[in-house]
Amino acid sequence: MFRKRYRQQIPELNTTSTADISFMLLIFFLVTSSMDTEKGLLRQMAPPPQQEEQLTDINKDCVLQVELDAQNQLTCNGKVMTPKQLSEEVQAMASVNREGHVVAIKADRQTSYEAYFQMQNAIVGAYAALREDYAQKHFGKHYRACNNEERTVANEYYPQRISEDLKGGER
Repeated sequence: MFRKRYRQQIPELNTTSTADISFMLLIFFLVTSSMDTEKGLLRQMAPPPQQEEQLTDINKDCVLQVELDAQNQLTCNGKVMTPKQLSEEVQAMASVNREGHVVAIKADRQTSYEAYFQMQNAIVGAYAALREDYAQKHFGKHYRACNNEERTVANEYYPQRISEDLKGGER
């Protein structure tokens, strides 16, 4: 009267090759994808302090004081200006005093990233325009078309002399 209950076995999926296929797809996408590494700000860090550090005197007339406050207002030597005007100011300063000028940047920590990068792009764009002009005059071609040696000459003729300082509250 009592019947035996038989458990029904559920068929399993064969997943032995799934890991292999996943690994092959991962390798395929890693090999075929490209990573753009030319984004960001190119800055050279100061060398570590040595015991005998030589101080350099800088003429205050050759310092361009650029400030960016917490309200994203850009000032240069106390005058409010746009990034385009800043670029023109940096070009004028760097072309007059190539070796002795310094662009001193002070940015508040509450400044937005967009305003900070617009300011940085304006400054770097000014140096790029000066180097482009130099390449056109001395090599007869665009700066991007120059070889490494010619670019080095242009970079040394118009060096980027930028000093950065963050001020303000914590982020």
